[in-house]
Order: sequence, then structure tokens, then C-alpha cells
Amino acid sequence: MAKIISICNQKGGTGKTTTAVNLSAAMAELGNMILVVDADPQGNATSGFGINKNELKKSVYDLILNKSQISDVIVRGVYPSLDVVPCNIHLTGAEIELVGALSRETRLKKSLMSVMNEYDYILIDSPPSLGLLTLNALVASDSIIIPIQCEFYALEGVSQLMHTIALIKDGLNPGLHIEGVLLTMADYRTNLTTEVINEIKGYFKEKVYETIIPRNVRLSEAPSHGKPITIYDCSSIGSKKYKELAAEVLKTSIKTLNTL
Repeated sequence: MAKIISICNQKGGTGKTTTAVNLSAAMAELGNMILVVDADPQGNATSGFGINKNELKKSVYDLILNKSQISDVIVRGVYPSLDVVPCNIHLTGAEIELVGALSRETRLKKSLMSVMNEYDYILIDSPPSLGLLTLNALVASDSIIIPIQCEFYALEGVSQLMHTIALIKDGLNPGLHIEGVLLTMADYRTNLTTEVINEIKGYFKEKVYETIIPRNVRLSEAPSHGKPITIYDCSSIGSKKYKELAAEVLKTSIKTLNTL
């Protein structure tokens, strides 16, 4: 039975999609069967895996609106042990179309149920907002990874996200919890990075991953080539760090399951 993890932060530019693509690829390389669900209308995770989002016949949009079965939407064998539910700009309209729909917040969860036994982990790349698409992702998920950029306003908006998580736990998904908090885009040449790291650790305590993702040119180049960093440049520091993160996520994930 797959564990479903959303990569979520309503603030843009935190490395959310970069993490969804590269963490999932690294987890697959470690022998896990992975499904990535691109639930962000920008479709950057889709193109990050080299899938042409402009040529899609079916996408996550069709799942959310109950127009297709998930088996007809999954792009299989994108990489060994890694499949993708792709996305394109059509998903933008789903927020409006879902407003008056029945069970609007559980559409994605219901779609994923039929493939739960095919995967070890399902990772959802959520939109940079707290609308119905993100709500669908959080209701479907067992846990959340929150990427936070090492910048001055790092915690801006985090309290709103935590409030949303609390509301979802109360009404729609009681088991939802924070899997971990990931610090991204660290630049150790500045004092600010160290200050932000200490601030985040003070706020989230033991939930902060030991692995910190640094700024890395090769990491920022990889999406334009449609490849995860582990394939684009496996010897880069970005690749090394996402492999370390994958090992840490798998370790803490197993530990969490054992305590439930």
C-alpha cells in the first residue's frame, strides 16, 4: 500500500517542484516504485520529467473532474520504477469547475485508491496556493513535506499553511501530519542562511531534515533538459543532496509507520 506525500507550500519559489521531481527520482533509484502526481497547473513537474505537456491527451484535470480513470492518465515508465500523472494548463479551470461539485475535496483521493497497491510512494506536487487543488492533495495525503527557502521571509505564510493543515485534520483527514521540513536554496556565503536555518529549526524542531539543499547551477539547469538532477548530472552537489534526502525521507517514513 502506497504512502502518499504532498510537497506543499503555498508560497511560490521555495523549491517545491524541484523537490518533487528530484526526490521522487532519487527514491526510485533506491528501489522504490514511485508515482508522481503533478497537481500544479503550471505543469513544471511534468516538463521536468521530459513529458511534453502541450501534447497530453489526458491529464490530472481529467481525474479531478471524473472524466477519466487514473489508469488511462498515468504515463508509465518515464524512468525505471517511476510513473507520472501529468498536468498542463487545462487544470487551471478545475478550481472554478469544482466549486459546485459534489465531494469536490476528495476527487484526487478517490482516483488514487485504485493504484495504491502498485506503488511504494506517491508524491504530489501541489500548487503554490491554498485553493481546491491543494485541498485535494492534502485530503489525499498521509503526510506533507514543506520546502522552505533560506531567505529573509522564510516563515511568511507558514502559519496560514499550518492553520489549513489543522482544519483538514479536524474535518477531512485526521491522519494528516508533517513528514518533514526541507530547507532549500541555501547559500552558506551569507550570514542570513545560517540565521534562517536556526529560525526554521527553532519553529519546527525535529521535523527539519538534516539534509539541506544548496543553491546549485546544475540543479537549476536540469528542468530545461527535462531530466531529474540524478540523471542530468549525477555527480553534482544537487544530485548528492537529493540522494541524501531520499535516504532520510525513507528512514524517517519507516520510523513513522512503526510508531503508528
